[in-house]
Amino acid sequence: MLPLDSINSGNNQVNRARAMNASFQALKSAGVEGVMVDVWWGIVEKDGPCNYNWSGYRELLEMAKKHGLKVQAVMSFHQCGGNVGDSAFIPLPWWIVEEAKNNPDMVYTDRYGNRNFEYLSLGCDHLPVLKGRTPVQAYSDFMRSFKESFSDMLGDVIVEIQVGMGPAGELRYPGYPERDGIWKFPGVGEFQCHDNYMLASLKASAEAIGKPDWGCAPSDAGHYNQWPEDSIFFKRDGGWNTDYGRFFLEWYSGKLIEHGESVLTAAEGIFRGSPVRLSAKVAGIHWHYGTRSHAPELTAGYYNTRFRDGYLPLARMFGRHGVTFNFTCFEMRDVEQPAAAQCSPEGLLKQVVAAAKSAGVPLAGENALPRYDEGAYHQIVMKSRLEVEGEESMERAYEPMCCFTFLRMNERLFHPENWRRFVQFVKEIGDG
Repeated sequence: MLPLDSINSGNNQVNRARAMNASFQALKSAGVEGVMVDVWWGIVEKDGPCNYNWSGYRELLEMAKKHGLKVQAVMSFHQCGGNVGDSAFIPLPWWIVEEAKNNPDMVYTDRYGNRNFEYLSLGCDHLPVLKGRTPVQAYSDFMRSFKESFSDMLGDVIVEIQVGMGPAGELRYPGYPERDGIWKFPGVGEFQCHDNYMLASLKASAEAIGKPDWGCAPSDAGHYNQWPEDSIFFKRDGGWNTDYGRFFLEWYSGKLIEHGESVLTAAEGIFRGSPVRLSAKVAGIHWHYGTRSHAPELTAGYYNTRFRDGYLPLARMFGRHGVTFNFTCFEMRDVEQPAAAQCSPEGLLKQVVAAAKSAGVPLAGENALPRYDEGAYHQIVMKSRLEVEGEESMERAYEPMCCFTFLRMNERLFHPENWRRFVQFVKEIGDG
């Protein structure tokens, strides 16, 4: 992954171009296949609706081509700033921010009325809130312009389009926003469905099944930084496991899958026939994974509990569109996590591998946090051989993941000892 600010948002040129050129040369010599770059909505379309400026990205991709590096291009329809590791601030295009200020229900909202400007609420996906266009139309127009502008590089240089569908480019709700200290690990987060568009959908869904009193979000789900047992809704025998709770969580997670369907249908139509693969990213929410309710996953929109697999529906949806399932936290070990928070990144990864296998979709990996130590590298190499149930028996079988993208290229990576370990890691993972 390239630095978040690889393109200067002011002048739309490659930041630190000489250093970038030297870095590309070093990566190529180390055996790295390519680089991933965020293509920021807030940079490309900042001058006005359908006014696209690809000049900085043209310069960057030409540089990658010169060094023989492939490119994974992320259609980044989210704000940069407010998530783990965000070292830059790139807001949504100013004209969209202005629209959202005039109509705050366009952005995700918690039960206190806090508005989150990281990503447009999926509640308005199909409403003409962007100067006559719907958000899905705006995402489509952006991707279509990208395809037309870089048609000469598709398949040759650009080999993958990762379709951003939420905060940090992940298909999820912003249930755990870090900005301004609102949320801190390992809090359960909060449901983000209190904009009027989402509330209207919830109300209509409840009335449609003859339960109008279910047309509101839980009022007893606690606060961002509480733990599951601190709230009535998420505790061991809480509201999450009642008829109302199951109805609400089906609706909340179902809206997220509908959003994925809408955006990926558009992407599939635009890139159909072009020699690039599509991918989408799911967050690795591993804290409180050992509890019955899996509260942090629920607030993010993944209806995954002790009694229900929340990742198989996502994997199947990706499969319907021929999309690679991109997942994080490959570097994490359970023993490194705080025991009290019942974290299990390894258990979560095992579940996601099984879901991807069952749905027949390829799985790609990333590390969740920037690490340059041998322990993290060893864990990634081990987990890159995806453990699956044997076809004929309960014996273990292993398949390679289709791709691994390392987070992140920066100055620390090139410190002599870090670079030595990284080069060895690239060789080991390349050798399978």
